[in-house]
Amino acid sequence: MEIKFLGTSAALPTKQRNPTAVFFSCKNNNILIDCAEGTQRQFRIANIPLTRINKLLITHWHGDHVIGIPGLIQSLAINNYQKTLEIYGPKGTLNFFKNIRTWFYFPLNIDVKVKEIGEGKFFEDNDIELNAYKLDHDVPCLGYVLKEKDRRNIDLNYLKKFGLKQHPILKDLQKGKDIIWKGKKISASKATKVTKGKKVSFITDTKYTLNAIKAAKDSDLLICESTWKDELIKKTENFKHMTSKQAAEIAKKANVKRLILTHFSQRYKDTKDIEKEAKKVFKNVVCANDFDEFKV
Repeated sequence: MEIKFLGTSAALPTKQRNPTAVFFSCKNNNILIDCAEGTQRQFRIANIPLTRINKLLITHWHGDHVIGIPGLIQSLAINNYQKTLEIYGPKGTLNFFKNIRTWFYFPLNIDVKVKEIGEGKFFEDNDIELNAYKLDHDVPCLGYVLKEKDRRNIDLNYLKKFGLKQHPILKDLQKGKDIIWKGKKISASKATKVTKGKKVSFITDTKYTLNAIKAAKDSDLLICESTWKDELIKKTENFKHMTSKQAAEIAKKANVKRLILTHFSQRYKDTKDIEKEAKKVFKNVVCANDFDEFKV
């Protein structure tokens, strides 16, 4: 799974940062989470064709997370987009998207499917599973979990003792089924190796909440908002955002392997102190910058 940060600022764009947008790529699934103003330009700078996108996941409908959607759809239409754009979001998404089509003149000569979702699994194919978790913000807001399917690989060296090489029957082994070959039983547990799929969790916008810990549980990577340093913790209750320390506490309690912080207030010119503060609670943490790329 490849991850590209296209926007890491909270609320407002700065000279260094665009508001929230993150692009995930896993096999045939090219997923954009949130689409702030200027996201199209970020795609161009990152040399990622807009037409790669086939899913848009919306965390919530605050402007700094969705203002880029009308321009995105118009550009896809202009570029003869041939896929189905699947849009998922929290309660209100259908009405908001209906309003977008009312407010702007653009040719919708592309296939767009919009679905409101709640908690739980909302998409699954042979490669990944997508789940949503309710967060605690001042409007309906969802955190997202992207989970790769486990991969079962055949151990061809093990099969040599049975005189078995390439054969259609290997498809059953790949599905985890035992097979009979020339009168001998071949156990899938011995003839295959399972590689556990990676789990990535995306948490923003929210105050500190137990549901964020639940969503992030045992993630290989947690991407979490870190709007302020801990000295501004009193702001978190009213504005329903988190500090760097709170994000680190979620990572620690959720037993994640790695934490990437994002969604920084414009008051911070750099994030060195934010990262330093988080490291006191959870060591394996970095602050994302626009155009940073990570592989999981």
